[in-house]
Amino acid sequence: MKRMMFLVFACLLLSTSTPAMASASSATSLIQTASAYKGTPYRYGGTTTAGFDCSGYTQFVFKKEGVSIPRDTKSQYASGKAISKSNLKTGDLVFFNTFGKGASHVGIYVGSSKFIHASTSRGVMVSSINDPAYWGSRYIGARRVNNFQAETTIASAPEVDYATRAEIAQILVEELNLSVPTDGPAFKDVTTSHPQYKVIAAAAEAGIFSGNSAGEFMPDDYLTRSQLAKVLVEAYDMPIIAGQTPFKDVAHSNWANNYINTLYKNGITSGYTDGTFGTNKKVTANEFKIFMSRLTK
Repeated sequence: MKRMMFLVFACLLLSTSTPAMASASSATSLIQTASAYKGTPYRYGGTTTAGFDCSGYTQFVFKKEGVSIPRDTKSQYASGKAISKSNLKTGDLVFFNTFGKGASHVGIYVGSSKFIHASTSRGVMVSSINDPAYWGSRYIGARRVNNFQAETTIASAPEVDYATRAEIAQILVEELNLSVPTDGPAFKDVTTSHPQYKVIAAAAEAGIFSGNSAGEFMPDDYLTRSQLAKVLVEAYDMPIIAGQTPFKDVAHSNWANNYINTLYKNGITSGYTDGTFGTNKKVTANEFKIFMSRLTK
């Protein structure tokens, strides 16, 4: 596998001076503050609740808790004390390399190998620092900018990391080494400022993705497993293999039958242990990783 999941999450890298740090309250208070903004959309250069970029979000949360940290990711990575992964505590800043050199994405460690951050695809959300599909291989370090008290974690049900259309487009464009067309896509919801504008343009030009009847690409929408089967078969120019699949939830008349059967016959999918394919289930990041590993081995 050349490069794996999931989509490039870019952050604004501004030049600022490093202000002095103040003391903060507890880790519980920090997490409550950080969690209050879950779902806030991503905005390049954003520093308010109207939209955050990654370092804008971390600076905003820490300021709410009485801690002053620099504005940009690289400066935050130079702040405080370096912490090993095995010694992470709630409130530590965790850093990742998603493009270029050095730190380009930052989040706040919340315990149990999870961090909360402003992602380009889904805004403020919780992810795993060990996510094998994307974050695990991009983790580069952590910094402790304040000694918070009372280790805690975000109290919520486990989150399922689904794959968005933009994220899948990102990986396929990279894996297939597709060139970006001179004229971008005419999608109403994908402007030139969108962080994945170029890969969406390349995927659309290659015919891997198309928009809806309203002229929208819907970058943050999720694909079903049936839809992904069609995307993968067409992206890799796999000859269609007609015939009935062995999956009990895929009727021969199902529009995706031949696409699913093609993946099955090529060893790309084996379905679930209950004998189903999961035609209408949303594709998870891990499932997409498995499909891609089998396609690129």
